[in-house]
Amino acid sequence: MDYFTIHLFIGIIAGVMAGMFGIGGGVVIVPALIIFSGFSLIQANGTSLAALLLPVAIFAVISYYKAGLINLKYSFWLALGLAIGVLFGSLFALSAPISLLKLFYGIFLLYISWSFMQPIELWRKYILRNVNPSKKVIHKENLNFPGYLMVLVGITAGVLSGMFGIGGGLVIVPVLTAILHFDTKKAIGTSLGALLLPVGLPGVILYHNAGQLSPSHAVPVAIGLLIGSIVGAKITIAIPTLTVKRLYSVFLLIMGLNFIFRS
Repeated sequence: MDYFTIHLFIGIIAGVMAGMFGIGGGVVIVPALIIFSGFSLIQANGTSLAALLLPVAIFAVISYYKAGLINLKYSFWLALGLAIGVLFGSLFALSAPISLLKLFYGIFLLYISWSFMQPIELWRKYILRNVNPSKKVIHKENLNFPGYLMVLVGITAGVLSGMFGIGGGLVIVPVLTAILHFDTKKAIGTSLGALLLPVGLPGVILYHNAGQLSPSHAVPVAIGLLIGSIVGAKITIAIPTLTVKRLYSVFLLIMGLNFIFRS
């Protein structure tokens, strides 16, 4: 199988995950490029950022917008913060020792695996057997969150994006759901809206100047992302996605431990 087909397939899988969870796809792309293409971590980071630079999630965003599952104002403020943060994250990634970067990346993947697995909920459901099931609490969305604080959220997500070649949604979605009480699907749509703009451009320029970016490999990944994000968005809008999240968390757990013990 030629590299174009392999990277197209990687992009499709990443796009499905991005459309479903609003994660940007980089957390799939980076490990896949390392495993199947023999990229170094820094090369994979740069190529992933380049693939995510194009508005690959535009059709997914349109789907969320039509379903009323996106807050455009927050998407704008988040995008501004992302563009700032990705610059500093990229600078750190290019200057840090590779063993230290691998260790940080492994810890980061373990954190995401934990958040996707939701072990506390699993404990309550399968071990406690819902002995004391709590009543469902309906939260009202906080739509008065100051713009500058949303920019800070974007900066935090951008730093991680620049360091690890991810889109930033892994920070944005939990903040919107846990702090602002957004419906999960609306948080995902808002996150994808923020990632639609070329927020990773500062990082892409740095990785390119350092020779740690492969445009020819980024293009098929970007095409795959475009296709996969449409499918992922439709899946999330139509059906529950908890099982898929937990299966994916197992993959992240394995990858995280691999990076930590090989760092």
